Amino acid sequence: MFIAVYEFEIKPGTETEFRQAWLDATKAIYQHCGSFGSRLHLSDKPNVLVGYAQWPNKEQWERDFELTDALFHAARSKMRDCLLRSETVYKLEVCEDYLQDGSASS
Repeated sequence: MFIAVYEFEIKPGTETEFRQAWLDATKAIYQHCGSFGSRLHLSDKPNVLVGYAQWPNKEQWERDFELTDALFHAARSKMRDCLLRSETVYKLEVCEDYLQDGSASS
């Protein structure tokens, strides 16, 4: 599995707009590009959010997809309008995995 980690610095006052646009873009990428989805996190820095996306492999992530989905293009445009800066911080290959989707039972 391949993970891409992103850092987004957004303009003050645009968090709600950015988060909705990120969600819409992420849904389109999931539906049309073969990703496993993504998560967005608030960081401890003002106006900085961190996202990570999971993919079956790096090659799938690197593919040049021709998305024609109108919602995707509107969402990407809105995200760009909210951004001061974005960066792919890490490109990671999973080597061990014990991430669980719930709390441990007693």
